[in-house]
Amino acid sequence: MPHILSYVLIGLFGLLAMALDPAQAAGSEPTADSDPAYTEAKAKIAAADYAGALPLLDQLTTDQPDNADAWNLRGFANRKLGNMDVAAVSYSTALKLNPGHLGALEYQGEMYLQLGQSDAAKANLQTLQGLCGNCEEANDLAEAIAEKS
Repeated sequence: MPHILSYVLIGLFGLLAMALDPAQAAGSEPTADSDPAYTEAKAKIAAADYAGALPLLDQLTTDQPDNADAWNLRGFANRKLGNMDVAAVSYSTALKLNPGHLGALEYQGEMYLQLGQSDAAKANLQTLQGLCGNCEEANDLAEAIAEKS
């Protein structure tokens, strides 16, 4: 009987950990990395082929409109290509789906810096620090802000 209780507790802690994991927050697509189109789009972005990634990301956001990760990458690729209006809409959509999306908050903050909106970038940094402390996304945005100052 004590073994059954152990298994039940382990299962409950596992569920709790999943519920608290920001990557699994509402609006995030927990299986995004298993989608071949998403994986291909990420590879193209890693290779700085932003124009090549866009058709994949456009299709993903059409097919999976609740996929915050795809919207975030769509924003990133568009920002890198100078399509700031499309990037802004994509980041806003990602954050509407998942207000705690660390990548979207960082990249949107970087977009704000490019647009000369340092106060908005600093607000994103404060949000990031509140969500994750000194995580990679917060540190990267803080560094970008410091470089612009």
